[in-house]
Amino acid sequence: MMTFWDHLEELRGVLLRIVAAVLVCAVAAFALKEPLFAVVLAPGSDNFVTYRLLGRMVALPSFELKMINVELAQQFLIHVKVSLWAALLMVSPYLLFELFRYVSPALYAAERRLTLRAVAVGYLLFVGGVLLAYFVIFPLTLRFLAAYQVSPEVPNVISLGSYISVFVMLLLMMGVVFELPVLCWLLGRMGLLRAETMRHYRRHAIVAIVVVAAVITPTGDLFTLTVVAMPIWLLYEVGVCTVGRIEKERTEN
Repeated sequence: MMTFWDHLEELRGVLLRIVAAVLVCAVAAFALKEPLFAVVLAPGSDNFVTYRLLGRMVALPSFELKMINVELAQQFLIHVKVSLWAALLMVSPYLLFELFRYVSPALYAAERRLTLRAVAVGYLLFVGGVLLAYFVIFPLTLRFLAAYQVSPEVPNVISLGSYISVFVMLLLMMGVVFELPVLCWLLGRMGLLRAETMRHYRRHAIVAIVVVAAVITPTGDLFTLTVVAMPIWLLYEVGVCTVGRIEKERTEN
């Protein structure tokens, strides 16, 4: 039987291993500056895969993104920040593994299976949200905002800091939004959410989803809004089915 201090010491070891892994990956990402920023800055190129695919379906005007740096240490600080974000993304599977290994001894066998399944599904959903943001939402948002002008006399020259801030924010927001089914599963397991309630308020939920999609993608065009809102709505429907399945299993047992 482990004491409170034993648990605290074990948690300390878990945190130290996670921090060490993050630092190692951050140093590696920092050293690989050119391939790292080739990925980060790729949506700013007219040759980006999303633009080429869209160009096969509709005629797209030429796109050229001009970026500048206006602060002395900004490029170095952005390099450090992007390296840390990349390291967290790379280490996240190991981070989840360490946290699960720490809490698993306190769980029953059935609870361990459910927790492991929820963690795995949640991670895959987060990655799916990040990929959707990288390949669809951010490129379309960037192309619209970078080309938008209130007057031809006011050219757009985007600061590197602004580009990186929007890039990171959109990827994180979509990753978090894609956790909706896991949240529904958790609330359903706790008995705080019912499938019938979700069906009853489906119209309200769709309005809320459209509002969230409009906040995430401030481009104003219907196509981008639909591209963002549709996956979130589908995730809501997955949440309804998940909660309904939980209620059915509870009734059968």
